[in-house]
Amino acid sequence: MAMSWFNDLANPTRFLNLSAKLLPWLWGAALIILVVGFYMAFFVAPEDYQQGQTIRIMFIHVPFAWLAMATYALMAISSIGTLVWKHPLADVSAKAAAPLGAAFALICLLTGSFWGKPMWGTWWVWDARLTSMLVLFLMYLGLIALWNAVEDPIRAGKAAAVLTLVGSINLPIIKFSVDWWNTLHQPASVFRFDGPTIHVSMLIPLLLIAVGMTILFLALHMVAMRTEIMRRRVRTLRLLEASRAVGA
Repeated sequence: MAMSWFNDLANPTRFLNLSAKLLPWLWGAALIILVVGFYMAFFVAPEDYQQGQTIRIMFIHVPFAWLAMATYALMAISSIGTLVWKHPLADVSAKAAAPLGAAFALICLLTGSFWGKPMWGTWWVWDARLTSMLVLFLMYLGLIALWNAVEDPIRAGKAAAVLTLVGSINLPIIKFSVDWWNTLHQPASVFRFDGPTIHVSMLIPLLLIAVGMTILFLALHMVAMRTEIMRRRVRTLRLLEASRAVGA
């Protein structure tokens, strides 16, 4: 059943029809969850006894950090789909996700700097976590440049897939950098074997915002994939018209 559904989505027309039905629900769900999450984050959650109101940057910084990594993981899975399964929409998925991942990584870096200034006394340090996140952002930019540099989308997709898989080694470095090295960045406080260390009054809005942003990402990703499919169809039509003109 799962493989049949997977194969059905290989048809771009079926994907366009399915995404058109799903998008209104995704937009609505994202809006409702984000409104509730941000209301709780800024009007219900208490101040931190050490950081004061500055702690509220966490509700933006942390979900974007998670999404920056999750988006690259999605691109890595899509890259396997391109190279191994030859799924026709796999490279479309990866290409559509890259600008979103770059935006998430950039927002993560900026909010981290705004948070770090009052906490650490500086906007930036070459901390293991910060540096590896910067590398992730640069990887996104490199992949976007590669897709734009190669005109043939098939060749570009294969080259980008290889580079994406090579760059995926950075994901565990980002995740475990605070455990492997002595860094200024605080260790994980949510996803821990012994349970979250963050108080439930802050954990609930944080998770709500993370879920809402994830649903928003899915909607934006679908829109970007639809746009890329249309772009490729237009390119194919232009090539056909050019070949006919030459043949005439």
